[in-house]
Amino acid sequence: MNPKVEESFFKSIVDAFPSPVFVMDRNVRILTYNAAAARILAPERSSILQRRAGAVLHCIHSTETPDGCGTAPSCQGCVVRQSVGRAFLGQQILRERVRMELTGADGEIRERYMMVTTSLFGYDDQELVLLIIEDISELLKAMLPICCHCKKIRGETAHWHSMEAYFMEHHNIQFSHGICPDCARKHYPEIYQYRGLPAK
Repeated sequence: MNPKVEESFFKSIVDAFPSPVFVMDRNVRILTYNAAAARILAPERSSILQRRAGAVLHCIHSTETPDGCGTAPSCQGCVVRQSVGRAFLGQQILRERVRMELTGADGEIRERYMMVTTSLFGYDDQELVLLIIEDISELLKAMLPICCHCKKIRGETAHWHSMEAYFMEHHNIQFSHGICPDCARKHYPEIYQYRGLPAK
């Protein structure tokens, strides 16, 4: 595969990804982005490229100082900025859930929950970071009907499932079991006394 065909091939793959994908430099500036990102950004690429992520994504803190994104006191705690920075320090793929306050097209401030993923890669003798931002707000808003006594969860077919069975079936999450200190003291006081552990 010649280099131009290969570049087009990989661009097609990144454009097929359903979440916004950005390529960032060390200053958290956007060098390029995929089709999913283009759908939520301004139509002119020239108004996006070389700008910092907070300004492009309309973070409420990006307008707090004249120098913009990355210069306000609150920017020091920015998960996007920290994740990109840690990736450049050589850490492998990082994934972190974060709450963001973004300004909508109507000027209203909206709270969104995002999964931020960063990964360091090399291209043309320079180090860059791939930044993926997935909006998980709807997922976190979902409410589960749960029994107030036995804690079973009601599924879509009105059947009740143990919490472990429900999460395994719907989210492929497995549980490991232990016992917290409070329950150990309550249900196994003889073991706590035998081991000389303090009672509550």
